[in-house]
Order: sequence, then structure tokens, then C-alpha cells
Amino acid sequence: MILLADSGSTKTDWCIVDDHQNTRIIRTKGTNPFFQTEEEIAKEIRSSLIPELPVTTIDNVYFYGAGCTSEKSHILENSLKRHLNITGSCEVATDMLAAARSICGHQPGIACILGTGSNSCLYDGKNITKNVSPLGFILGDEGSGAVLGKTLIGDVLKNQLPQPIIKRFNEKFHLSSAEIIDRVYRKELPNRFLASFVPFLKENLSEPSIHQLVVGQFRSFLIRNVRQYDGWNSLPIGFNGSIAYYFHEPLKEALESEGMTLGRIIQAPMEGLIAFHTGKI
Repeated sequence: MILLADSGSTKTDWCIVDDHQNTRIIRTKGTNPFFQTEEEIAKEIRSSLIPELPVTTIDNVYFYGAGCTSEKSHILENSLKRHLNITGSCEVATDMLAAARSICGHQPGIACILGTGSNSCLYDGKNITKNVSPLGFILGDEGSGAVLGKTLIGDVLKNQLPQPIIKRFNEKFHLSSAEIIDRVYRKELPNRFLASFVPFLKENLSEPSIHQLVVGQFRSFLIRNVRQYDGWNSLPIGFNGSIAYYFHEPLKEALESEGMTLGRIIQAPMEGLIAFHTGKI
């Protein structure tokens, strides 16, 4: 019996895998040791996870999450060991390793995350050997939902898109430039606000200017991040995250433009993690 977890700041998906490889998903609030104390994490485990577990003893736990760096992973590990009866190992690792294992399995490759934020790494089939810092949506995060939204809004406010598209945007959202600036510069979670405009890009992807905007952001991600890894022109480059999943065609176009080989694209890592930890990949 193993317990897998894929965690972000807003939600955690837990998956119990029994000896016959039957699975059961449990969802709790997000867990991030960068922002939460050990006791806060323990409280969520006690109140939301343990009552839903079908067993009292677990062989191995593999927890992947945002903020689970080497400096912070002990906070999660201590909470898990204190409140779960674990007879084997308890591994806590980053969401980037989850992406690499779910996309590449035990084979070398370049793994990328394209969601609200973006990230990437070089993976040797066992470990992450290099990671270009994503730097967040202000300094980096090229190709992410936040930066796609930021680019769209900037182009709308500076009249860099055709007028019919700008009119369509204004009729849909009814936001003044002052309201947008207030949300971005003064309110909490501006990255999520910016990413909320991604559906508009998807709805209008057939427009040449929008298509160019999206492909351009993906090419920027590849040039500024992926090209820094040895083997970028020969290794498969795989992706997970909602942006990669729903914009797979322009992403494929961007890779072809940069002479890169597309690997797997998956929406979320859990399916790949189950396969990895049960020996299917």
C-alpha cells in the first residue's frame, strides 16, 4: 500500500494505491512548507486526510509539492511521520521532480511545467541534474498562464492588437485600465488574476495576432530556459500543466520552430506518478 501526493498551494491530491494497483483519490487543501508551519500542515493531515484513508498502515509515502525544497522538506516529512503509520520510506520532493518522473519515467529527458507559472529541468532518468530558475511572473515564467495573461493585457492596453479583438476583450471583461493596474500592483495573487485571462486566448486562438502571441511566448520559454540544457536538440522535451495540455498545438509549433523534439504532454502528474511508482514506466 503506497500513498502518493501531488500538492500545490491551493489543493493536494492524494492517491492510495493498494497491492492490486487499485487507486483512490483524496483531495485536501494545499500544503506548502514555505508558507505553513509544521503544526498547520499536521492539522490538515489530521482533519482532512486521515479520516478518509481506508487503511491505518501505509508501506511507503511519496509527497511531491510546491515549496518542498531541500531546506523545507523536513517540515512535511516530520508531519507525515508523526501522524501516519508508515512502515517503509517517506520521501518528500519538489513538484519539478514529480513532473520529471511522470513525464520521463526512468529515461533521460527535459521536463517542463506550464501552468499558472512555468519551470523546467534536465533529468537523467533518476535525478534532476540542472534547473534554470523560473524567476516568477515578473522576471521570468515565460509561457505560463500568468505571463500569457500579462502579455495579453499589456497588448490590449497599449493597442497592440487588432481593434476587433480589443473590443471583444473589453465587452467580455468590462475592466478599466485603473482597475487592472489596481489588481496587478495592489491586490493579492496578481499571478492568478493574470492567468484568469487565458481562456480568452484559447477562445480566440484562431486569430492570427493571438496565435502569434501564444506561440511567441512558448518560443521565449524554450529559448530562455530549455536551450540552457545539454541535449536540448536531441532529448525529448515533455510537459505537464494546464497551459501545455490545452495549448498543445501552438506548443508543438514552437518546438518545431526551435528544432526541438516533443515528448509527452500530460495535464497533471498523478497518472504518471502512479505508473512510475508501480513499475509501469
